[in-house]
Amino acid sequence: MLTPSNILVLDEATAAVDVETDAMLQTTLRSPLFANRTIITVAHRINTILDSDRVVVLDKGEVVEFDKPQELIKKQGVFYGLVKQAGLDTSESSS
Repeated sequence: MLTPSNILVLDEATAAVDVETDAMLQTTLRSPLFANRTIITVAHRINTILDSDRVVVLDKGEVVEFDKPQELIKKQGVFYGLVKQAGLDTSESSS
């Protein structure tokens, strides 16, 4: 992860770690070290991607939604349901 690269793909990178380790990794990924990189994240933990620039929501292998997380929440579609199910804040002020 620390070798400079324009694109970083994380496929369930935090699935097998505890919440504290996940938070540490998220902080690192949001640091200046990764500021000018494209990060593609495959995740089931919604909080992992809630502050991403864009989110692609898949259902049965099909793209069903694509937009900024807050825009998807406003639309109250699939992503909104996942955020609510995770017990996360769905208000516009959470951006």
